[in-house]
Amino acid sequence: MVREVGNIAQVARDLDLTETALRRWVKQADIDEGVGSDGALTSVEREELRRLKRENRTLKMERDFLKKAAAFFAKDGDPSSS
Repeated sequence: MVREVGNIAQVARDLDLTETALRRWVKQADIDEGVGSDGALTSVEREELRRLKRENRTLKMERDFLKKAAAFFAKDGDPSSS
C-alpha cells in the first residue's frame, strides 16, 4: 500500500517526532501489511527474534553454569585431588 503523506516534515512536527522516526514507522507499517522488501521482518517477527535471542542468552548462561558446577563436583569427588 502506497501511503500518501502530504508533507512528512509537517506531520513529524505535528506529532513532535523526527522525520527519520516517522519514516521508519511508515516503512515498518508497510512491511507489516506485506508491502516491503524481500526479507524484511514484520513487527511480530522482530519481537519473536528478540524473544528468541533473550531465551538463547539465558540458556547459554544456564549451560555455562551447569558446566562449571559439573567440573566443580567432579573435582570435589576425585580422591586424587586431596
